[in-house]
Amino acid sequence: MEGVEGQSSTPPGRYSFPPSRYSSEDILFCIDVSSESLAEMKVTGPSGRSITRLDSIKQAILVFINAKLTINPDHRFAFASLGKSASWLRKEFSSEVESAMAAFRGLSVDSSSGHADLTQLFRIAAHEAKKSRAQNRILRVILIYCRSSVQPQHQWTANQKLFTLDVVCLHDKPGPDNCPQKVYDALVDALENVTEYEGYILESGQGLSRVLFRHMCVLLSHPQQRCLQDNIDIPKSLMKKSPTADSATAVEESVLVSSQ
Repeated sequence: MEGVEGQSSTPPGRYSFPPSRYSSEDILFCIDVSSESLAEMKVTGPSGRSITRLDSIKQAILVFINAKLTINPDHRFAFASLGKSASWLRKEFSSEVESAMAAFRGLSVDSSSGHADLTQLFRIAAHEAKKSRAQNRILRVILIYCRSSVQPQHQWTANQKLFTLDVVCLHDKPGPDNCPQKVYDALVDALENVTEYEGYILESGQGLSRVLFRHMCVLLSHPQQRCLQDNIDIPKSLMKKSPTADSATAVEESVLVSSQ
């Protein structure tokens, strides 16, 4: 197609899109501190020391923060924990990696958390989101949930969507005392009720740190640039990658040449 003469200074046959600026992010990590966060992963650390979910979560968050700041050093991070309800670990949003380390030092496991209410987390996020918007930024919450038998609850106005919510759900296999599918469904319901942009929910019951790290890599994507989660096709398996038609033809031709 060609451009219409007189309507634009763009040369015929070429189009340009108006520049758009993507907002820097304020990212609030909310870490589940229930007793299930101490479940051991299927890997060991130095000297054979067992690694818990909480250990892996801390490592994955640090990798995420360093990668995110490499993309844009203007992103900022704050931290909260989830026991029976949500509470601040480090309220000030900061672009310093050391702020994450300080927040981790304040983490303590709440073994008495028999239920999980996300309402306070959403209230905190909505309040912070308004402050972020006043600075031409956007707020995102990344909830890392570790419970397999406790379905999270929330009370929130469905038409009040001020921030983006991502969820990583680490759970055990289904069993007499576990209902990970119901937990997952409850998290999906919460996400759909509060998220402003496309929010992702990723889960794993494998107990592998590399799966958690892979999920965190997916969450590096900016909410204003995302495709629908159903359209995500990464990471691709090299083992399952089928040869293209051109490569298959080239193989056939090489076989014919070698046979002659």
